[in-house]
Amino acid sequence: MAAPVRRLCHIAFHVPAGLPLARDLQRLFGFQPLAVREADGWRQLALRSGDAVFLVNEGAGPGEPLYGLDPHHGIPSATNLCFDVADAGAAARGLAALGCSVPVPPVSVRDEQGAATYAVVSSPAGNLSLTLLERTGFGGPFLPGFSPVPSTPGPGWFSHVDHLTLACNPSSSPKLLHWFHDCLGFHHLPLSPGEDPELGLEVAAGSGLGGLRLTALQGPVGSAVPTLVLAESLPRATSGQDQVEQFLARNRGPGLQHVGLYTPSIKEATEGVAGAGGQLLTPPKAYYQQPGKEEQILAAGQEPNLLARQGVLLDGDRGKFLLQVFTKSLFAEDTFFLELIQRQGATGFGQGNIRALWQSVQEQAARVQEACKGPKLDAAGCPGALESSA
Repeated sequence: MAAPVRRLCHIAFHVPAGLPLARDLQRLFGFQPLAVREADGWRQLALRSGDAVFLVNEGAGPGEPLYGLDPHHGIPSATNLCFDVADAGAAARGLAALGCSVPVPPVSVRDEQGAATYAVVSSPAGNLSLTLLERTGFGGPFLPGFSPVPSTPGPGWFSHVDHLTLACNPSSSPKLLHWFHDCLGFHHLPLSPGEDPELGLEVAAGSGLGGLRLTALQGPVGSAVPTLVLAESLPRATSGQDQVEQFLARNRGPGLQHVGLYTPSIKEATEGVAGAGGQLLTPPKAYYQQPGKEEQILAAGQEPNLLARQGVLLDGDRGKFLLQVFTKSLFAEDTFFLELIQRQGATGFGQGNIRALWQSVQEQAARVQEACKGPKLDAAGCPGALESSA
């Protein structure tokens, strides 16, 4: 491997001036401002919740934002993952020797708190770039060049980044897997026994309904890097678009689709986010009406009515469970979103939920079509009910 990564430092977003992403992260999700920099046409604000750090790059040049790259992408999105490495210069040279594009060669930044060196490499995942950061001995709250921002302690709903999910083009996962392995030291993390790394885990929604192919990657041994999940659509006979296809169309290509934020209490986090005005996706009622779902929820020590009211999904068995809630997109373009996740011993990513949601949506669609039979639609427009609940 050319540049083994050691931990995730931050996730960077690129948004036009005036977009309220930083405000929403604070007001709706409990992130607290950490450090700020305003220079060269950019306002860069770092925000933190536990060990999860988001860097919002707001503006449009004329130069590059510090520790990143202007993606010149017309859609606001998560555009950069910053990883800690032992030697940024050696990492950049190693990646260049493998044929990787290094649009920002090693740069050193210093202030009164210390120094850091970084380089930016392009990835094969659409507009996503990767920053390789070396900051041994730096004593400031974030990075050289940033000024600390006084803040009060936040609600502490989220402790760290659990996983990162990339929406990928069909059949591209094997190529991406090899790239992240050869370049950054990631390795395949099986989601099912005997799983073929080249095929990943196929989560089929049903005959002719498509589904998702999930391939999970773990950071180098000994690293503190969140799991990277590659998600691509399976072929299907039906019309319409699934969530990955919608992202690819609206984002104008592959990219970081969502970030899973770990919470020790999904009940508290969900109530907090919803109470602050955050918009959460509501699963169809059919999801909670599946045979055995109530027993599964009770076996996990949860309350079925409460989970249904909060829109919490639950997957797992044999004493190991996963609880998930998804937000609506943080952008008007309906692309990037967040996942709130709590694990009770489970290590997967809600494969059962993917299949169950697909099936429950199809069942709801059938009921909607039945209710809408007749020469005219009702005032609410019955066919739209499926999309609003998906």
